[in-house]
Amino acid sequence: MSLKQISANKCWGGTQHVYSHAAQETACTMRFSLFLPPQAQNGNKVPVLYWLSGLTCTEENFTVKAGAQRVAAELGLAIVAPDTSPRGLGIPGEGDNFAFGLGAGFYLDATQAPWSKGYRMYSYVTRELPALIAAEFSAQIDTSRSGIFGHSMGGHGALVCALRNPAQYKSVSAFAPISSPTRSDWGRHALNNYLGADTAAWAEYDSSLLLQAQGWAGPAILVDQGDKDQFINQLQPETLREAASAAGVALTLRLQPGYDHSYFFVQSFIADHLRHHAQHL
Repeated sequence: MSLKQISANKCWGGTQHVYSHAAQETACTMRFSLFLPPQAQNGNKVPVLYWLSGLTCTEENFTVKAGAQRVAAELGLAIVAPDTSPRGLGIPGEGDNFAFGLGAGFYLDATQAPWSKGYRMYSYVTRELPALIAAEFSAQIDTSRSGIFGHSMGGHGALVCALRNPAQYKSVSAFAPISSPTRSDWGRHALNNYLGADTAAWAEYDSSLLLQAQGWAGPAILVDQGDKDQFINQLQPETLREAASAAGVALTLRLQPGYDHSYFFVQSFIADHLRHHAQHL
């Protein structure tokens, strides 16, 4: 699990790192970014947020575009942002569709060949990467205080990871999540290829269905959605609202007027999300 440091840059009094490591779950070398705030010095430990990015992204998109470091430094939050899929496996056709394969791991564990070889982003995000952070950054990060958030496909991933692991994540939020992939074209295509035709297996990766089945006992879930989002039909925020209401789960779903799906939208409300998590970590 030894790390290779790709870069390290002073940022708002802390340090923005990028690392790579050989990952077992994904059977390849994975990259992730890590922001350590200035409070993570001299033996002080800070809570950690995991950010999951959307389709076509790498670890770089959030790190460069979201503008999260200033407020994370103020609040004393570490942020870990992994890549969105395995890289370099050489599976035929994995780069042919922006919503499937490279950059589109959907934060699930594939069961169908050939994807089952390394498309195991759920286990990577919820098990392998947190174990690596705990082992390598024990002097700076208190991994018992973890939250998770993300955007689009990554918003879907954040909700699913939190709902399935409520003891691991103390808070969760999302920007424009794919709220019910079993009912979106993007999701159905990916789920069928990664998991096969058995739709019962798909339900394990659908946050709206998970809310209905098991609820969420943690603090209110915060979700922001732009009302000018060009992909809103794929995202189905009202499906998430209805599921939360039926399950009696506290959900703050904010429809933001005039905002689209871009990182300009994420950047505009990232401070609210960081403060939301800081309250509970």
